[in-house]
Amino acid sequence: MADHAQPINLTNHFLIAMPNMDDDMFAGSVVYVCEHSERGALGLIINKPGDINLADLFAKVELPLDRAELGRQPVFHGGPVQTERGFVLHEPVTAEGMGADESVYASTMVVPGGLEMTTSKDVLEAMSSGGGPKRVLVTLGYSAWGEGQLESELARNSWLTVDADAGLIFEAPVDKRYEQALGLLGLQAWMLAPDAGHA
Repeated sequence: MADHAQPINLTNHFLIAMPNMDDDMFAGSVVYVCEHSERGALGLIINKPGDINLADLFAKVELPLDRAELGRQPVFHGGPVQTERGFVLHEPVTAEGMGADESVYASTMVVPGGLEMTTSKDVLEAMSSGGGPKRVLVTLGYSAWGEGQLESELARNSWLTVDADAGLIFEAPVDKRYEQALGLLGLQAWMLAPDAGHA
């Protein structure tokens, strides 16, 4: 390969949709990137709540949920892939004697330097009994990009990127996450408008 440019790795970053994004699923979205390699990328949209909340989801999988504050949280549209599957984004949960890249759950992607994303039901079972991760964001579906696809979208200025901030994922009001993600770059939405700066 003649191209010696260092490949970008956006793992544990936010993708912030530019205002010109014309894809309905991704317009106005903030995506947490769980994995990014030369093979492609995988992430979860963190600011598009769906029609159900966690209490509904737990009822669907026939688990009790004793944590009322969790029950009120929306289940998010994580992206267009596998929209019937649940994805739980959470803070790292470690057990005695485990390495940093291991998880207590059966099927977890450990994001280097960041969060964990679990797809196995055991995380829901732990939450149901009052344990499990304290801060979670649950989505149905995820977002995926094939080899080179995200890079070409970045080259077309479809996305801004910034280091992810867990506080924004778990604490920011849903309707403020886009603005707050832009704020991490020192930007405001009006600055990105195509006609910005023209009186």
